[in-house]
Amino acid sequence: MELWNQLRALQGRTWVDLTHPLTNESPYWPGIPDGSVELCKTVFDYDNPMLACRIHTYKFPGQFGTHIDFPSHFTPGQVGSEAFGVEHMAMPLCVIDITAKVAENPDVAVSVEDIKAWEQAHGTIPEGAFVALRTGWSSRWPDFDAVCNADEAGMEHCPGWSLEALQYLFEQRGIAMNGHETLDTDASYICVEHDDLICERYVLDGGHCQVEVLNNLDRVPEAGAIIFVTWAHIQGATGLPVRAWAVF
Repeated sequence: MELWNQLRALQGRTWVDLTHPLTNESPYWPGIPDGSVELCKTVFDYDNPMLACRIHTYKFPGQFGTHIDFPSHFTPGQVGSEAFGVEHMAMPLCVIDITAKVAENPDVAVSVEDIKAWEQAHGTIPEGAFVALRTGWSSRWPDFDAVCNADEAGMEHCPGWSLEALQYLFEQRGIAMNGHETLDTDASYICVEHDDLICERYVLDGGHCQVEVLNNLDRVPEAGAIIFVTWAHIQGATGLPVRAWAVF
């Protein structure tokens, strides 16, 4: 009964969807083969004499739209979706906002100093939190060219995480997950400097999950919300589209 009453109270709160809707035209990483997406293909329809109903099949890569990456995405031998249950799907949400910096120069990574400034304003980031990086990049979706923000030489210029910031969050604060609006974890210039996605590799090598291509972070407070991240119960997945939302 107590939980029912708490749910009624939550229903009067603000609920914000943090995911992008998906269609057959939604962009995805160009390394994924063409033809990997086929949503809502009708394989059984209302006029079938056996039963008047419609059934769809769905074909998509695990890393599609707003999605979760499991450790096995980058690291052989690491765990996949089977290691994470429903108890991992609800977390305190902390939003680190660097949109002002990004507006001046998209080649920027969130720093430990940015996180400490957040803590100065809102208190220590709680253990088990989900920390989301707000950059304003979700407004570019679903324009893939705008999301990649490549120059004439084909070099991308996107904001993202720094390795030091992620180390601080996972090792000093014990967070559960990180998330961001961009396609990749690393700020583009960091990826170029190291010729690798060192920030994403750090997260996944450490046995952690992350959520990419988040939406509507501008509609939630920097502190005080709860985030729910849910995915299909598919064994062995290295990544899956998610439905994520915040309540505050």
